[in-house]
Amino acid sequence: MPDSASASPAAPPLTEAHPRQSEFSFEVGTRLTGPDGEPTLGRTGTITTPHGTIQTPAFIAVGTKATVKAVLPESIRDLGAQAVLANAYHLYLQPGPDILDEAGGLGKFMNWAGPTFTDSGGFQVMSLGSGFKKVIDMTGPGAPEQAGADDAVAPGKERLAHIDDDGVWFKSYLNGDKHRFTPEISMQVQHQIGADIMFAFDELTTLHNSRRYQEEALERTRLWAQRCVAEHFRLTDEREGKPYQALFGVIQGAQYEDLRRKACRDLGEMPFDGFGIGGALEKENLGTIVGWCSEMLPEDKPRHLLGISEPDDIFVAIEAGADTFDCVSPTRVARNSAFYTAEGRLNLSGAKYRRDWGPLQEGCDCYTCANYSRAYIRHLYKASEMLSHTLISIHNERFVVRMVDDARRAIEDGTFHEFKAETLGRYYSAANV
Repeated sequence: MPDSASASPAAPPLTEAHPRQSEFSFEVGTRLTGPDGEPTLGRTGTITTPHGTIQTPAFIAVGTKATVKAVLPESIRDLGAQAVLANAYHLYLQPGPDILDEAGGLGKFMNWAGPTFTDSGGFQVMSLGSGFKKVIDMTGPGAPEQAGADDAVAPGKERLAHIDDDGVWFKSYLNGDKHRFTPEISMQVQHQIGADIMFAFDELTTLHNSRRYQEEALERTRLWAQRCVAEHFRLTDEREGKPYQALFGVIQGAQYEDLRRKACRDLGEMPFDGFGIGGALEKENLGTIVGWCSEMLPEDKPRHLLGISEPDDIFVAIEAGADTFDCVSPTRVARNSAFYTAEGRLNLSGAKYRRDWGPLQEGCDCYTCANYSRAYIRHLYKASEMLSHTLISIHNERFVVRMVDDARRAIEDGTFHEFKAETLGRYYSAANV
């Protein structure tokens, strides 16, 4: 395990790149043009890592604990996923980053040969630490009693995380043990986990936090970013025989344009390999906020949008300049028998599927649709058989991966806007209600 102590470096912020950063690259491909034929923020591209390339835009499958829930890594490969994202917080607690390091890194540990990502653990430290479990309420400060609630805790829950300028103390959600995360420790953990792309440690805020607190958290995240870069470069030198790991800075600032742009300026001057766009995002403002960031961030570095998978959000994000994105939703909804189709998201629990011998989606090329009927998978779900989770998850992951792949090809051949209109028109048609 990493040392629990840390020291804030007194040296000035690093602005020069590390020599080994040349082992990671991003090349812009085709520009998305608007209806007027003028270039927009959207683009295709190629991310090159030590374990392979990622053609962007790309959906990154989430394997939180070194597994995409209920799905074999071989199945994730066969359905077309280009990379997998794991969670540093969860892997730190179990089995421990030293185990993954000894195994040869995340990819070898889970038998995944392609590129890998890890997030910093910041989201889980903050969200689980305030009792909100998997998500923090992102519905905005519409309720007057919640606006400006800087110390909000989920009803009936104990605050498990306490933030200071040096880092975060938190209790394990597994057994209550007390742990410390700092920028340095997050870098040490992620270097041991060994993913190709990792994220700087940041402070997650919500839309309920006050403007004053958003400013404080943004400055804390800026200073933590400097420390992450310094520790990342130190560990890169120390672990010379390991493949180079790219480090992405995380852009916060909630719904405030000036704070988002400030974060982009501040972190854009640091020698990051790419950037994550995170924090609180109201759905209706997603494209606007991602667009602010895309306008400000260095053009030659990839942008990852954390935590989206709904079709309308994906198209908005692509148009606004996001290159990659991830979400647990495809497998999470699968465990409740929900499956994606071109005509919308449906649920197998309905009685009408009891004698439905067709596949989850006519014409789908996934393993599940080639071999199993809705009736059979519904039976598995009703009988509480875990195989239903696997079969629906394979289909859902393939659905999202294929949609993003098709969007990338549509940018390349100049038909993106027609493809978007057709896809979203079918998915959100009134007939699906």
